[in-house]
Amino acid sequence: MSERFDVVPTRIAGLMALQRKPIGDARGFLERLYCEQELRPLLGEVRIQAVNRTRTARRGTVRGLHFQRPPHVEDKVVQCLRGEVLDVAVDLRRGSPTFLRWHAEVLSAENHRTLLVPRGFAHGFQTLCDDCEMLYLHTAAHHPASEGGLDALDPRLAIQWPLQVSERSARDQGHPPLEASFTGIDP
Repeated sequence: MSERFDVVPTRIAGLMALQRKPIGDARGFLERLYCEQELRPLLGEVRIQAVNRTRTARRGTVRGLHFQRPPHVEDKVVQCLRGEVLDVAVDLRRGSPTFLRWHAEVLSAENHRTLLVPRGFAHGFQTLCDDCEMLYLHTAAHHPASEGGLDALDPRLAIQWPLQVSERSARDQGHPPLEASFTGIDP
C-alpha cells in the first residue's frame, strides 16, 4: 500500500489490520501512526474527529464492546502504544454475510500492528499484561445518545478471551445479552 503501512486483510470484509513499518537506527525509531493521504483508499474521505488514549492497569481486563448507532457511526484506527492486548471487532452490519462474527488481532508496542475498525462494528480489547496504553483515532465525535454496547461475555458471540476476565467496568457489565431480534445496524 505505502512505504509506511502494509494492509493485512482479515476474514471479515472491510476489517483490516495495518502493519506499520518503523524506520529505525541505533537511536530508536520513527513510526507513522496515521496518514490521511496514505489511508484514504481504506477510509475514504472521512477525517479524524477525535483522538483518545486509554491506560489499563491490570492484566486480564476487558474494555468494550462499544459502538455508535447511526447517524453517528464511526471508523476507528486502534493502536497499542504500551503493553499487549487482544483487540476484537464484531461485525454488526445489517445484512452482512459475517454478521455477529468477530475477529481478533494481538496489538502491542513491539509488533507495530494497527486495526482499522470500520463503521458498523463493535470494538473492545483484553489486556494481556499489566499497564497497557491504547490510542484510538475516531472519524466521528462521541455522541452519548448514540452509544451502544455488547456484553463481551455474551455466549452468542462466543469470543475466546485468552485470559480469565479480571475486571470490567460497571457500564460494560451492564450491557444485556443480544436478543434474537437484533438484526444489526446500518453503517
